[in-house]
This record gives sequence, structure tokens and C-alpha cells, in this order.
Amino acid sequence: MGFLRRKKRAEDAGAACAQLRDAGRHPFSVMDGYVPLSRGELAVYRAIREGIPVVDAAISKLVRLCGGVSVLCRERAAQEGMEQFLRTVPTGRGQRGLQSFLDCYLDSLFTCGRAIGEMVPDRTGREIAALLCGNVGQIEIKEGATPLDFTLCGRGTDGVIRPLPRQELLLFTPFQPEAQAPYGVSLLRSMPFLAEILMKIFQTVGTNWERAGNVRFAVVCKGENGATAQERCARVAREWSTAMQQSRDGSLRDFVVAGDVDIRVIGADGQILDSEIPVRQILEQLVARTGIPPFLLGLSWSTTERMSSQQADILTSEIDAIRRSVEPVVERVCELWLRLHGYDSRLEVVWDVVNLQDEDMAAKAELYHAQARSLNGGEAEV
Repeated sequence: MGFLRRKKRAEDAGAACAQLRDAGRHPFSVMDGYVPLSRGELAVYRAIREGIPVVDAAISKLVRLCGGVSVLCRERAAQEGMEQFLRTVPTGRGQRGLQSFLDCYLDSLFTCGRAIGEMVPDRTGREIAALLCGNVGQIEIKEGATPLDFTLCGRGTDGVIRPLPRQELLLFTPFQPEAQAPYGVSLLRSMPFLAEILMKIFQTVGTNWERAGNVRFAVVCKGENGATAQERCARVAREWSTAMQQSRDGSLRDFVVAGDVDIRVIGADGQILDSEIPVRQILEQLVARTGIPPFLLGLSWSTTERMSSQQADILTSEIDAIRRSVEPVVERVCELWLRLHGYDSRLEVVWDVVNLQDEDMAAKAELYHAQARSLNGGEAEV
């Protein structure tokens, strides 16, 4: 009993206050402890795009820069029908045209490292009714007897993985395949580690502003301990709270108190770490992986905003390499349409010219071409 009484008196004397608070982790916790495996990284890559707008903008710009394709047929009668097909073929979810299919296809290619699509014939088998993109997360790839043979498989309603029917109608493209990853690697493969650090910095900055942005005050009454001092402190606290409440409502109220009272701003002495340099260093690494010049993404890291000819050539070569990887898909779709309609299946895929120069430079170039044509009697080439 004596022990219990001594413990009670110790509690009455006052105990240290402990504060329980949230750990403050960023919402994209799937990037924590990431280890590259096979399909499990797809959720990580999508979280990177969702959590870091610069990466998402870079992939969107790459998709748009790679667009713009046309097809030249050997027969004149097939050319008009081919153009109509490429412009109006349904691609699902209210979209039409081969370009909308390629946009979705390229988006999956960059994010997941591979893309899959399907050519859907109509009931008569004489027309391609739709071009659809599939979810690569639901597809398994089965190796064949030789490196040239593979089968695309899907999981049925019973959970068993079986080969998909009509393999000849399926479209599959790996992105930058390697010996240890023959079915492609994501453009974001090297980003999870740096992306996790960047998200921690952003989360910490937000937490610090939540703590220090809304100013709070600590009112300390200095004097002797006792009942009178406690009553005085309680009265000061009530008056201070009333003054702060009326200030929030738009009214002014003076806080007047007698005695030795010290008022301080909570957190004013705490120094928030500068995040500009580490954030820029991380973003430089992420943007370098995409191949997009920084100023095209709204990042002003240099004194000039004009794209140099070297940067334009490098980006153009990157776009040409991406186009070469998806060109077989365009050829297969168009060859099937030509064979279904009885035309010669030989064709040529023509991509739009990538124009990355400034508008004034393009205008000057056009002026120089016009002057050359007038001097040479219209024989100069454009």
C-alpha cells in the first residue's frame, strides 16, 4: 500500500508529456523498399508518374513528338481507303484513328517497358472493326523452343494461365530489350531510388510548412509556483485565446497583462533545410533519362531558352529510334487491312518530320528557300 501511495504522489507532482504523431510518409509508399522483379514494378512506375509531374509531362511530350504517321500504298485504289481507315478506325473509349491507338500504345511502352494491342476483325472477317490496347499487367509471356518463338498468355476466370487465341491478331512491342530482359524495360527503370528521395523531400517540406506556416505562440508566466500563479496563468491563457479568436474573425483586441510574461513564436528558432539544390540534382537525373531538354518541361536551369542544334539532333535521333520500334506494328495493321480488301500488301510507312526549331527560325528558313527559288528560276529544292 505504501508503494501505491508513493506512486500516486509522484503522478501528482507532474509527469513528462509525450506526443504521438503521424510518421508523415508520402502517399506513394509503394516506392519504399522497391526491388526490381518482373511485373511487380508496374505499380511503382505508375506511382512515379502520378507523384512527379515532371516525369509524367516528359512521357506525354515523347508520346506527342513520336506521333504523325501516314502510309503509302502501291495501288492508287487502295490509298484512299487506307487513309479513310487510318482516320476512322475505332480504338475504344470513344476514340477513333490510328494516332489515338499509337498514343495509348506508346504510353504503355514507355511506362511498362512493353505494349500489347489487338486487331479486332468484324463478324464477316473482311474488315478490321477496331484497334485496342491491352493491359500488359494481365499478360504473361511463354518462351518457345527458339528465341524467335514466344506465346502471349492470359489468366482466365478460373485463375489458370492459358495461351490467348488468335495470336496472329495480337500486337506486341518490347521497349529497349536487353539480354536479361528480352521483353523490354521501362523508361522509368532507373528512377525509383531517386524518386523515393524526392518524394521524401516534398513530403518533409509540406510537413514543415504545416507546423511552422500557421504561427503558434507560447505564453510563459514567470513567477512563484502556487495556486495563485496557476489561476493567473489560466486567466492569461483565456484572454490570449480570446484575443487570437477575435483576430481570426477580423476584430482587433488588445492583450494586456501585468507581471513578467514572455510570449514567443513556436518553431521560430527552427531552421528549415534548403531543398532547392538537392531537388534540382535529383530532377536533373530524372530528366536526363527521358531525353527531353529541361526548358521544354518548364525548368529554367540555363541562361538561354533556345534549343541548340545539338540538342535538337539528339532528341530527333531518340524519336526516330522509338518510331522504328513501333513501325512494325503500323505495318502489320496496314498489311492486314490491304490483304482483307484484296490489295497488294506492300506499303511504306512515312512519319511526319520532327520540327523542334523556333518559329522565327523556321520562317527565316522558308524565306531563304523562297529567295533561292527566285534566283535560280524556281529550280532550287525546298
